[in-house]
Amino acid sequence: METPLPKAPQKRQVTTIIILLLLWEAGGATIKYSVLEERGSGFFVANLAKDLGLGEGELATRGARILSKGNKQYLQLEQKSGNLFLKEKLDREELCGDTDPCVQHFQVLLENPVQFFQGELQLQDVNDHAPEFLENEILLKISESSHPGTAFPLKIAQDLDVGSNTVQNYTISTNFHFHLFTRNHSDGRKYPELVLDKALDREQQPELRLTLTALDGGAPPRSGTSQVLIIVLDINDNTPEFAQEIYEVQIPENSPIGSLVITVSARDLDTGTHGELSYSFFQSSNQVIQAFEINAVTGEIRLKKMLDFEEIQSYRMEIEALDGGGLSGKCTIAVELVDVNDNTPELAMSLLTSDIPENSPETVVAIFGISDPDSGDNGKMMCSIQDHLPFLLKPTVDNFYTLVTDEALDRENRVEYNVTITVTDLGTPKLKTEHSITVRVSDVNDNAPNFTQTSYTLFVRENNSPALHIGSVSATDRDSGTNAQVTYSLLPPQGTHLPLASLVSINADNGHLFALRALDYEALQAFEFRVGAADAGSPALSSEALVRVVVVDDNDNSPFVLYPLQNGSAPCTELVPRAAEAGYLVTKVVAVDGDSGQNAWLSYQLLKATEPGLFGVWAHNGEVRTARLLSDRDAPKHRLVVLVKDNGEPPLSASVTLHVLLVDGFSQPYLPLPEAAPDEAQADSLTVYLVIALASVSSLFLFSVLLFIAVRLCGRRRAASVPEGHFLGHLVDVSGTGTLSQSYQYEVCLMGDSGTSEFKFPKPIISNFPPQSIRREGEETISFRNNLDF
Repeated sequence: METPLPKAPQKRQVTTIIILLLLWEAGGATIKYSVLEERGSGFFVANLAKDLGLGEGELATRGARILSKGNKQYLQLEQKSGNLFLKEKLDREELCGDTDPCVQHFQVLLENPVQFFQGELQLQDVNDHAPEFLENEILLKISESSHPGTAFPLKIAQDLDVGSNTVQNYTISTNFHFHLFTRNHSDGRKYPELVLDKALDREQQPELRLTLTALDGGAPPRSGTSQVLIIVLDINDNTPEFAQEIYEVQIPENSPIGSLVITVSARDLDTGTHGELSYSFFQSSNQVIQAFEINAVTGEIRLKKMLDFEEIQSYRMEIEALDGGGLSGKCTIAVELVDVNDNTPELAMSLLTSDIPENSPETVVAIFGISDPDSGDNGKMMCSIQDHLPFLLKPTVDNFYTLVTDEALDRENRVEYNVTITVTDLGTPKLKTEHSITVRVSDVNDNAPNFTQTSYTLFVRENNSPALHIGSVSATDRDSGTNAQVTYSLLPPQGTHLPLASLVSINADNGHLFALRALDYEALQAFEFRVGAADAGSPALSSEALVRVVVVDDNDNSPFVLYPLQNGSAPCTELVPRAAEAGYLVTKVVAVDGDSGQNAWLSYQLLKATEPGLFGVWAHNGEVRTARLLSDRDAPKHRLVVLVKDNGEPPLSASVTLHVLLVDGFSQPYLPLPEAAPDEAQADSLTVYLVIALASVSSLFLFSVLLFIAVRLCGRRRAASVPEGHFLGHLVDVSGTGTLSQSYQYEVCLMGDSGTSEFKFPKPIISNFPPQSIRREGEETISFRNNLDF
């Protein structure tokens, strides 16, 4: 039965034709085997590998399989040895009935590469059934007027065997009136015919009883018997006659039980009992007796059971019309069944691969066979699948198809496909069968991990704790399973000496980045490195991304005062002329901050002052200026504390102490300022003690003044006798008149010390001054620093 190709695009038709041509040669040869029926399961049939010309073990490596129509398997293959065995006990009569020879078709499929071979298993009949008559007694009415040589056909015996094992001969028991002759039907069956040898005499012997024996041709032969009762009748000179010798009738196979097939009619010219007719089946097969029944009076033949065209396509039966005198007439009825499309196509899956690797074109997904027991267009089929799927249906041989991929599949685009195979016959109405399979696309490592960003920028505040999580990188892989398991790693830096291994680490499983040690913004503001992401496929695929770590400044550096330098030596003293106007620049505090941004924005403010309101500090540049005009009532000595503060959070600060001396002119020598007074906090705590001491000092001071006046007067009288000498030319005037007194002449030296100037006033250079005068006038060395802002 040819199966029309399904309607498909031209590309599919061309591909199908090519595959057919390639497979036709492989499937052209037919392997034929023969085995006796009733052989048990495991019976050795043949060595398939040897018959196919394949080497030992090649059937296993190529995935050999035995395929049969439907789901019934009669053979099993041992792939390793190539031996073919019976899977179960086979009964020829059950499988084939009267059909001879009994052939079961099968196919041999080699999966890799795909190749088909046709095979036939012929079941040889065994004489396992004896002939059997349908009736234990055959009634035969013969007129006494019958002449010798008249033949009387008898009913045949049934034998389920075929060939030589079916009925071959009939015998009759010994008697004086008849002998038996075995004749052949047109269909090859043998039937007995009783021949009259000697005329019968009803008055002498009204009936005879004979034994009819049927013998088959088996070795040893089997037999079956039936009794023949012969009743001798009086003279009946007219035999029944049918209207026609052969009746041909067609009935649909789906006719219901009891349907009228045909009505036969015969006539007999005799009257009375000799003209009364009865109808019956004569020498009919067992299939006829089971399927039809006849009304003995009316001659109506009706269905006894439902018929099936797929089992038997036609019936042939003989009808006998017997009159009351023992004479009979016969006719033949040929019943042909008309096929009805009452069987849906069947699909038997022989091979199904549920997982198909992606990127593998022309992969066999399934191999299946289709069948339809109907005939004509009712049994012609076409096979198809849905459109727009990457699969092709390719017919092979004997209504077998392969489902293959039309192109390489991509699991990342689609994970699975639901393919519905539809088999439709060409009958009226059309019947179809659908079979759905799910094809899953298995993953191949064809996608490298892909980072969510090509570059990452991470921010970390300096002075972080070690092992701090500073950020993460993430990569995804469109593959699945182990092919999508991503592992992260740090890539070696290129062309730099960056100690990356001591700065950061990465969690290989989740891409979390950690700072291994505390970072210092002042030492390292930013650094870059590359991270890699590799999957676990084979071979492994990888990608990389750039990571930039920016260290965020923390306010961890206090302002540092560059000028005036607080080095713990003599305090810095600034000289301000009393004639200075408001806004006079006294000095400038210079400070820096190691931080950046707003953490390095410095502001200045006057924290403490001996006389508030006299001096001011500019907040942005640290300049110390007079806030108003100076007056004679202002104290000559002032102590200023300037606070330098950054703009961080929290802010850090530093302070610097300035000593300011108000002078009338820069030619006047000035004594050094005393050491910095104790803090006001300490002064407050000593207030009580100072009050007590003040009273004592006041008394002592009055006494000292009186003593000083007395000594002074005495000294002037002595100095009148001292001559005036010569002095060095580099002396300065420390009096209000601009000339040195005769008693006090000082050497002024300018000395450099870290950006400050030191005025040194040594002892008087006149060696013959009285010791008392020297002690009273302050023969000490005065040193002070004066940073002039020119």
